[in-house]
Amino acid sequence: MGSPRSALSCLLLHLLVLSLQAQVRGAAQSRGPGGPGRVGGLEDRLCAQRSGAARNLSDPAPSCPGEGAKEQSGRALPKVTQRHVREQSLVTDQLSRRLIRTYQLYSRTSGKHVQVLANKRINAMAEDGDPFAKLIVETDTFGSRVRVRGAETGLYICMNKKGKLIAKSNGKGKDCVFTEIVLENNYTALQNAKYEGWYMAFTRKGRPRKGSKTRQHQREVHFMKRLPRGHHTTEQSLRFEFLNYPPFTRSLRGSQRTWAPEPR
Repeated sequence: MGSPRSALSCLLLHLLVLSLQAQVRGAAQSRGPGGPGRVGGLEDRLCAQRSGAARNLSDPAPSCPGEGAKEQSGRALPKVTQRHVREQSLVTDQLSRRLIRTYQLYSRTSGKHVQVLANKRINAMAEDGDPFAKLIVETDTFGSRVRVRGAETGLYICMNKKGKLIAKSNGKGKDCVFTEIVLENNYTALQNAKYEGWYMAFTRKGRPRKGSKTRQHQREVHFMKRLPRGHHTTEQSLRFEFLNYPPFTRSLRGSQRTWAPEPR
């Protein structure tokens, strides 16, 4: 048998190992997902402090445990924003001042200009400067949706349910609203707001074509905006005026220095 001193040392060593094992198990339970422990609470407090400091410094907040769901829910915000912008761009603007422009629509196929006649007929057979080819375009929304009417007759260009272009004296309906679309070839297409996918179009002879048979890539729907002959913009050209200023003095580190204008 060994000495009593060696047996006592072995017992103390065994008790020390058991104590360390108990401490390790307690620390592991405190770090678990459901167990409230001192270590987990300390990590949460540190993460909250880092997030608050990042918000004060206008930096992106650091990633903390449990924030993955918040990030995933935040990714849906751009879609909501896009839908809101699209809906607001389709709302008729009744409060802001309407922008009114005057121009002619040159048809790419007929080589003539769109005109609104007194007998409520619409075609693309007018020459440059024809009074019936002068169109007044009024903005309808914050976007590029407009109402087009003839300056000579006051009739609006509209589209019925069959896709035929008609003229109306009252252009408040949605069928009289067109969306201006600038194409890659710098031509402009006018898509009806009520019948999406239907465009204002004219054949080579200048006759209107049904909107149900039109597509954006067709030459019949391509127009060019042109100012009427003899029409000038109301904006006056700005002229530069040169002013002569007398020499001035500027104090630099306690000494007076005179600065004169450069010779011309």
